[in-house]
Amino acid sequence: MTTYPDSYYAATANRTVTYPTLEGEVTADVCVVGGGYSGLSTAIALQEKGYKVVLLEAANIGFGASGRNGGQLVNSFSRDIDHIEKHYGLDTANAMGNMAFEGADCIRGLIKKYNIDADYKHGGFFAAFTEKQLKELESKKALWERFGNKKLSMVGKADVSKIVNTDAYIGGLVDEHCGHIHPLKLALGEAAALVSIGGEVFEQSKVIDIKNISEDGNEKVIVSTEKGHVKANLLVLAGNAYMGNLEPKLARKSMPCGTQIVTTEVLPEALAKSLIPSQYCVEDVNYKLDYYRMTADNRLLFGGGVTYGGGDPASIKRFLKPHMEKIFPAMKDYKIDYAWGGDFLLTVSRLPQLGKIGNSIYYAQGYSGHGVNTSHLAGKILAEAISGEQSRFEVFTGLPHYPFIGGRAMRVPMTMMGAWYYGLRDKLGI
Repeated sequence: MTTYPDSYYAATANRTVTYPTLEGEVTADVCVVGGGYSGLSTAIALQEKGYKVVLLEAANIGFGASGRNGGQLVNSFSRDIDHIEKHYGLDTANAMGNMAFEGADCIRGLIKKYNIDADYKHGGFFAAFTEKQLKELESKKALWERFGNKKLSMVGKADVSKIVNTDAYIGGLVDEHCGHIHPLKLALGEAAALVSIGGEVFEQSKVIDIKNISEDGNEKVIVSTEKGHVKANLLVLAGNAYMGNLEPKLARKSMPCGTQIVTTEVLPEALAKSLIPSQYCVEDVNYKLDYYRMTADNRLLFGGGVTYGGGDPASIKRFLKPHMEKIFPAMKDYKIDYAWGGDFLLTVSRLPQLGKIGNSIYYAQGYSGHGVNTSHLAGKILAEAISGEQSRFEVFTGLPHYPFIGGRAMRVPMTMMGAWYYGLRDKLGI
């Protein structure tokens, strides 16, 4: 049995439901592989549209990135709308810009509709170390306002302490449209929502084979696990960094990357409120950024770093504690209770990959560090496409899905070289 990592999220999710392992044959209109946000949001949207949906998870619901991430509802995509316009044209940029802030609304909508307790708090802050970064945030504000996000405001040095109590930043951008959540509680709540409307969920049901068959003149998909199989009209692959090589065509176009998080012991309430008076989530705007927030029980949750190819450094605590103490020197006096890592999926373009293989397999993957919001948008779009509303899906299928140069052997060193270059630029302030 594959169980959750020893994380703060797993310790505080208050999981009360265990879903069965798939045994024998089950039939469905759509089989969804992956019990994270991509799979859950797709499955809920399809079930709401009247499809019979079966969801298969290899471990437990939210085992992967969806139950391990920083919990920040960050808007837009890993490549922003101006980059999309420059490389893919104005029409594509406008179409994606009109979707750039929808993911957070999808999450808030699910929380409200299905009464999900996910420790939701609104608001986020992008923090700048340099004048160059501050100017870039001013440009971001203007760009996002073009596409409807009117909940943005610039903050100067004098007012940073009202947001986050540190001398590290010279200013930043507040986004009242984003927020933060307990990610594993959200995933578990979404699984419960799916079951409540008639969907089926199976855990500890790793998919080992996919076959297309013809039955009564109709194409079907047989999705097999060790103890059973699902016969469905359509299949959605939504395993992201945890899907392995189940579909080699997708594995060639993406790379797992690790990121790490620590959580302190419970802090005195007065200290917790003084560190982040706004209670917003915070992230800096370095290429290899740090991100943090206060949890519902007054722990400082702090994450950052990237390990290309996936996995964790030898000591997550030793790696992240200096970063945390640079922002909050007072944290030297408090111990770390939890340290864990997880993988997200990177693409060459750093844009999401939504698409179709043959006539019966849909997929969504590769949010490149912006997965909380974008995965929920992707689920909604996949459900639209399956039900015949193709226009927004085609915006994403029109993007090139590049393979990594040199294949699996070269994707890690090539990506590390690029990250080293941009990391050096951050340090030099250029």
